[in-house]
Amino acid sequence: MIEVNNESGEVVDEERLQGLAIFALDFLRIHPQSELSVLLVDEGTMAAYHEEYLGEPGPTDVLSFPMDELRAPSEEDDPPLGLLGDIVLCPKITAAQAADNGRTPAGEADYLLIHGLLHLLGHDHAEPAEKKAMFDLNDQLIAAWDKKRGRP
Repeated sequence: MIEVNNESGEVVDEERLQGLAIFALDFLRIHPQSELSVLLVDEGTMAAYHEEYLGEPGPTDVLSFPMDELRAPSEEDDPPLGLLGDIVLCPKITAAQAADNGRTPAGEADYLLIHGLLHLLGHDHAEPAEKKAMFDLNDQLIAAWDKKRGRP
């Protein structure tokens, strides 16, 4: 079950985000009944979360809060079932940085949703090799999502 709650005050295509999350979980072979929460917040709320949980001032674009520490299974393993956790996105920050990353605001939200999801599944980018693996998988998922939707 994927729940998207928009508390940001911004107009966001919540169905698109939910569809992308479903697509990504299927792509990564996570059980379809696993639970994921996506919360869209304003800059003030994101800044408060950023400071409370990471000790850093100001708002950020995405935060992830894993629950059951699920991991994508190997081909021979069954898809895991459980609570993935929460992804928090700030649409104002997402929209503001989209052009710098060569994306539309919706495309940036897509990219950051996948980024947050990969963090929930144990991916990190602290070390160069981890960063490459995580960002390559992020790009692969977005490309597959765009292809499914008929976008080049």
